[in-house]
Amino acid sequence: MTAILESPTANVRRADERGHADHGWLKTWHSFSFADYYDPAHMGYRSLRVINDDFIAPGKGFGMHPHRSMEIFTYIISGRLEHKDSMGNGRVIETGQFQYMSAGSGVYHSEFNPSEDEEVHLLQIWITPEVPGGEPRYADMDTTALKRDGGLALFASPDGRGGSMPIRQNAEIHFGKALPGEALVIPADAERSHAWLHLISGAAMIGGAALSPGDSCAILSPGTISVSATEPSEFLLFRLA
Repeated sequence: MTAILESPTANVRRADERGHADHGWLKTWHSFSFADYYDPAHMGYRSLRVINDDFIAPGKGFGMHPHRSMEIFTYIISGRLEHKDSMGNGRVIETGQFQYMSAGSGVYHSEFNPSEDEEVHLLQIWITPEVPGGEPRYADMDTTALKRDGGLALFASPDGRGGSMPIRQNAEIHFGKALPGEALVIPADAERSHAWLHLISGAAMIGGAALSPGDSCAILSPGTISVSATEPSEFLLFRLA
């Protein structure tokens, strides 16, 4: 799978350079410093604080634990994840679905793999809010209707436009699919002039650098970003102020 993505300046973060922990039931890779992994060169990017690439064994997960003043997102790549929280929300998030929880002034939640035989693979993402605190809130979406072949789907934005989730930061989260033989042109965003791309599947070329699944890159002061593919590729694109 090959895609080409061009931008003015791109700094690549390789999948095998990320922090890694193997807890048996949880295998995780950290794009930025998290828990016992500390790297002063990778503390986050703009308001993007965490991207954890998690594989959770059947019947295992995270018990009730607290968060506050953080915008927390989960994207299920494969498998299913059961969510419960102190706001009274409880449901199973399926493959391809996207979950949002604004921890605000404080919330407890748990996350478990409800399957008896299938691993769940997910990305957990944290973005720092513009203002700490606020009433905790929760939302999730089935992204099937939003995703477009050879295009971008807006999952989250400050104003909730286009059916996206309204969040407490001047940031956007897009899901991208690059298809063979088509150019995907992502226009410049003067208000959110920094971008971070995380490749979920396929392969990509960014500024002459080849990306594999789990690789990501900071795109500095981007103009128009052009994506073309020889085989299907999927990624998350963060537009950041």
